[in-house]
Amino acid sequence: MRKEVIVPNSLEEITLGQYQKYLKIQEENEDEKFLAIKMVEVFCGIRTDLVMKMKASSIRDITNVLAEMFEQKPNLVKEFEMDGITYGFIPQLEDMSFGEYVDLDTYISDITNIHRAMAVLYRPIVQRYSDKYLIEQYKGEESDKMKNMPMDAVLSSMLFFYHLGMELSKVMLNYLDKEEHQTLVQQLSSEANGDGISHFSASLREILQDLKISLN
Repeated sequence: MRKEVIVPNSLEEITLGQYQKYLKIQEENEDEKFLAIKMVEVFCGIRTDLVMKMKASSIRDITNVLAEMFEQKPNLVKEFEMDGITYGFIPQLEDMSFGEYVDLDTYISDITNIHRAMAVLYRPIVQRYSDKYLIEQYKGEESDKMKNMPMDAVLSSMLFFYHLGMELSKVMLNYLDKEEHQTLVQQLSSEANGDGISHFSASLREILQDLKISLN
């Protein structure tokens, strides 16, 4: 019996939770063939036993498509819909509270917990006027739901801070003395690993490694 395999066409069709799941598998395994199987399983929703019955050429084609997809550098996604709710990117960074900043700075470079940072950056839109909107107050305890958000929004927000991180730095000038500036920021310590099938994650990892919210 033939089974149709639906391969994502864009990062919008991949969730943060799927990415985190695959990355955990990747960190614990180095076998390229095993990782290829898991890539198809996680991102295409196919059971392992069914993946094993697929043609090797089909597996290779699918993993190449996924790898190329993760090389994309999307523009900032300002809005997306999840579970019937429209989420908007935080409209005013300078209005961010100290608590929001601490959570963002703590988790933005940790892919395992990056959904917590996304809960700071993206929240349900509660009021809209023309092209402007207001978002819901920050509720850190509800961050797990952000694992269902699309990866294009995650990656685009990472790129946003990679290129414009100094904007976030200025927020903290309202809270801290100069002597305290250098004590807040931690750089991601994990390194991009592997080639071939594991290469698709390198772009995001490099961004995370280089991301510093410098307050100097």
